[in-house]
Amino acid sequence: MNEEFTPNDLENDDFTLNKEESDYKNLITRLKDISSTIALLEKTIFR
Repeated sequence: MNEEFTPNDLENDDFTLNKEESDYKNLITRLKDISSTIALLEKTIFR
């Protein structure tokens, strides 16, 4: 079974990986924001 890959296939794979990496980075950023908000609320509540 011999499959030929075109440059377009490689570009699509790169785009998919970049999108997944971008989604992951966005998720990490949102989680950090949520963590900061929780920490601020805890300080406010326990004053």
